Amino acid sequence: MHVWGDDHELHLRGALDVHTAADVRQRVHTAVDRGVGDFVLDVSEVEILDATGLGLLVAIHRRAGRRERRFVLRGVTPPVHRILVITKLHRILALEGAVAA
Repeated sequence: MHVWGDDHELHLRGALDVHTAADVRQRVHTAVDRGVGDFVLDVSEVEILDATGLGLLVAIHRRAGRRERRFVLRGVTPPVHRILVITKLHRILALEGAVAA
């Protein structure tokens, strides 16, 4: 998993799964805690999202809310969007720029 960006917006490339979630979590928590305003996570290059990755998205949403920030998921691909719909997380998370199937 490759992560880059700043305290306002982070980009992910690769698999967001049980093997990478801990590293991503640390980077995201630091960005959410330091920044102000919307926190954007660009997942347009995420190839795999498993249950651990979904749990991380929920945790980011909660952490951002506690710090009075809105969590925005940007660039949602059709496979990731399908998982979000199946789990009904698309109703909770703010999605921006979702890619149509």
